[in-house]
Amino acid sequence: MKFTQKDLDGAVRAGVIARETRDALVAFLEGGRAGAPAFTMANVLYYLGGLIVIGAMTIFVTDAWQRLGGLGHLGVGAGYGLAFLAIGNWLWNGKGQRVPGGILVTAAVCMTPLTVYGIHELYGGWMWGDPGMYLDFYHWIRRGWFFMEIATVAVGVLVLRRFRFPFITLPIAFSLWFMSMDLTAVLYGPDFTWDQRKIVSLWFGLAMLVAGYLVDRRTRQDFAFWLYLFGMLAFWGGLTSLDSDSEMGKFVYCCVNLLLMGVSVVLQRRVFIVFGALGVSIYLGHLAADVFDDTLSFSFALSGLGLLIILAGLQYHKRREAIEEKALGLLPAAIRRTLPRYR
Repeated sequence: MKFTQKDLDGAVRAGVIARETRDALVAFLEGGRAGAPAFTMANVLYYLGGLIVIGAMTIFVTDAWQRLGGLGHLGVGAGYGLAFLAIGNWLWNGKGQRVPGGILVTAAVCMTPLTVYGIHELYGGWMWGDPGMYLDFYHWIRRGWFFMEIATVAVGVLVLRRFRFPFITLPIAFSLWFMSMDLTAVLYGPDFTWDQRKIVSLWFGLAMLVAGYLVDRRTRQDFAFWLYLFGMLAFWGGLTSLDSDSEMGKFVYCCVNLLLMGVSVVLQRRVFIVFGALGVSIYLGHLAADVFDDTLSFSFALSGLGLLIILAGLQYHKRREAIEEKALGLLPAAIRRTLPRYR
């Protein structure tokens, strides 16, 4: 059931709720149940401008940046970072404009890799060898980037303690995702194998998912979204790229993805069902292309299975609360109490 502003005004006139209660409820709903900013044209422009600023100083840099040298990289990274931080703090505290202020603070955190790169280049302090141009940071897996990623995570966490703005978790989670790839070169050296990279990515991604679970719904604001997203990229990417010559291994892969789809219901997070559905589709594609390639009935059986799933979805929609309550009742009480929905 949905309620409009008109319905709430009518409830005030009828004496069902007080005007102050109506105002507090409207403010809460406009802010979003998870603390998300209202979807307005102003906020769209804020985020669009912020993403352009961040992209211009990160993934959209060109080869010409290398001509700046270490001092230039340090000056641009630290200068822009401090400027973004100062303006963002002024908007946040001085003007009460938390959305544009928080976005600029996020942009300040995103300047950390360039700043650290400039320090390394200026003083020649590459622990694992010179990784190359700053442009390559977003393109190549090299262990020389590791301290740039650690610094970004550290700065992001420190800034997040001062500015409780969920978007700041984007550069933190993004850097952790990059770290999951570069960590392989740190642990195994530059001659690491792709199997080693897959395993590290899988376990690192799982750790990020656990971190997202621990912070999920601790506050009204959503600080877990980016951890879940990039954690799934690392975990699911490592899992999917693992080679398995056995049909049992491929079937286990399908079961893991089905489990992810179930987790999406328990945690109420769509990101799990998206990746889980992709994984199941990959497995079904394998069955169609390799196992039942010469079997005409497979396509008909698969379409029938799809219809059964749709019917199951209809039944689930009708009895959602009872089914979820029963499913949650199967979990041990100690685990059930830790679920984000009960926090």
